Amino acid sequence: MRRTLLCVAVRSDETTPQMGVFEQPAKKGFDMVKKANDIEARYTAGGVIPKAGSAHDYQTGGWRKLKPVLDAAKCTNCLICWVMCPDSAIITEGGKMLGFDMEHCKGCGICAVECPDKVKAIKMEEEKS
Repeated sequence: MRRTLLCVAVRSDETTPQMGVFEQPAKKGFDMVKKANDIEARYTAGGVIPKAGSAHDYQTGGWRKLKPVLDAAKCTNCLICWVMCPDSAIITEGGKMLGFDMEHCKGCGICAVECPDKVKAIKMEEEKS
């Protein structure tokens, strides 16, 4: 079994650390290489998706500055918002839009932008703390 390592390395001719995925932990021209296991022991990996389908494991709703608000009377249940939402934060049941999973919604506004112009059932409002 071959393991690919994420390494942080500093080249002898550069001062900025370079991150990348290398098949071998050291390459010619690198003075220092730290293996991912050493780094993970000290730091939480940022911007790394450790496994597929893990987004639901992390509650990210606290990042939000804006929140989506649904006008159910205007909604035609086309579910374009559900398809386009990058956080799977649209709650549906029986082909109808019920609301938003605010624990996972980051407030990006894609749902409001993608809601058809003639409908505009989703509006973004400022999050109140």
